[in-house]
Amino acid sequence: MTTALTMTPSQNTTTSLAAHEFREAMSRLGASVHLLASDGPAGKTGATVSSVCSVSDEPATLLVCLNRNARMNQIVKDNGVFSINTLVHDHTELSNIFAGKGDLSMQDRFTKGSWTQLSTGSPILESARVSFDCHIKEVSEVGTHSVIFGEVVAARLGEFAPALIYLDRNYHSV
Repeated sequence: MTTALTMTPSQNTTTSLAAHEFREAMSRLGASVHLLASDGPAGKTGATVSSVCSVSDEPATLLVCLNRNARMNQIVKDNGVFSINTLVHDHTELSNIFAGKGDLSMQDRFTKGSWTQLSTGSPILESARVSFDCHIKEVSEVGTHSVIFGEVVAARLGEFAPALIYLDRNYHSV
């Protein structure tokens, strides 16, 4: 059965989809699952993210979206660096840990998995399908999220393995 989603008026006289309808629609858009990690003067932090995409190959740039209310948002900005670590099919538990399930401290989260560093000092997950090590070049505040543009200064290619994706509010392997 198909359902139509309707637009509702927003504060600026244009129309936009209601937040709960947008979240439902987005749940049907499959996305790779990544761990964002950062370390520097503001401290070590990490989280599970799915809003990551390529922006440019010259210079190599990607973007990631972080909720502005998340404590880690300011830590990442203050550190000025981050890594994106793309998860494989058997990383479901690690994804859940970095999403906050189990209420582990940030320090304890990083005891799960094996971590190294490349160029910026940001944690790199050794078992990731691919890892990108980035310097923050620009941040745009859009609604509830910060869109963080990172120039990729190093990358680590892991083993080919089925990727972990999130679709229909559940993990899948492809």
